[in-house]
Amino acid sequence: MSNASDTTLLDVRDLRTHFGSDEHPVRAVDGVSFRIGRGETVALVGESGCGKSVTALSLAHLVGGSVRYAGGEVLYEGRDILHMSESELRRVRGREISYVFQEPSASLNPVIRVGDQIAEAIRLHRPDVNVNMEVARLMRLVGLPDPEQRMHAYPHELSGGMQQRVMIAMALACSPKLLVADEPTTALDVTIQAQIMELLADLQQKLGMAVLLITHNLGLVAGVAHWTNVMYAGRIVESGLTESVLASPRHPYTRALLEAVPRLEGSASRLSGIEGTVPNPAHLPAGCKFHPRCLKCQAVCREEEPGWSEAGERHNVRCHFWKT
Repeated sequence: MSNASDTTLLDVRDLRTHFGSDEHPVRAVDGVSFRIGRGETVALVGESGCGKSVTALSLAHLVGGSVRYAGGEVLYEGRDILHMSESELRRVRGREISYVFQEPSASLNPVIRVGDQIAEAIRLHRPDVNVNMEVARLMRLVGLPDPEQRMHAYPHELSGGMQQRVMIAMALACSPKLLVADEPTTALDVTIQAQIMELLADLQQKLGMAVLLITHNLGLVAGVAHWTNVMYAGRIVESGLTESVLASPRHPYTRALLEAVPRLEGSASRLSGIEGTVPNPAHLPAGCKFHPRCLKCQAVCREEEPGWSEAGERHNVRCHFWKT
């Protein structure tokens, strides 16, 4: 289920991204559907290994290795990205859909100055601009001090927060319509995390771009995302307006994720966790994929995959017992 809109920028329909052979497919993404409107922030939330990053990379046909796009559509302004030619994909990647990847220290090239890394997309897609002036402007836009000097630095000479700002500047080099932020605050301390999220929100307002926020932390999406999709084992299990999902979570997995978010108020009791681990996509359990870890599991959960239920206005859930 997804948020319908007349101003849809990206419409993902029943996306299926598999690895391995046809006989024994590894279903990393297994029938995912959602929409992103122009200027809108949509969150894709779930634990590591649930398929969020593969979904994000599939949007621009970026998944490497023995990948197979087994079904579905990724409609960007009405055009199916999964059926674009390489030349068409090159025009979309970085120019219209851009990425901020997690862990900038691993994503930035350690032997190339950061200014040159930002300049790469500018030279490729915008040959008519003054590259050095544009690099300095972008670095200033993301809050990097003294950009004329800082552009000559190597990644190891910058703090983690500054490296992430460089990554954001690289992503904004061609004024994309959609920014995919994949765990943009991973490995950063809490103060820097807040600064990066505020920066993304400010840039979105200034530039009018849409944002797909990939995160494992439901607490991070509050006040940021318009729409939240909760993902588990390659599928979206709950979807709705963010305030509705956070205030009235209907899926046991969503509730468990919320209970794992630290809170300032209340007692200093131990945080709740979710027993077990995300299942291996090569060996998914029958029925509801969350049932081996669910405290409310009953016989039907082990046997039948739940369909979508309407849990409220613009709020949908995959659970047999969401009402309880």
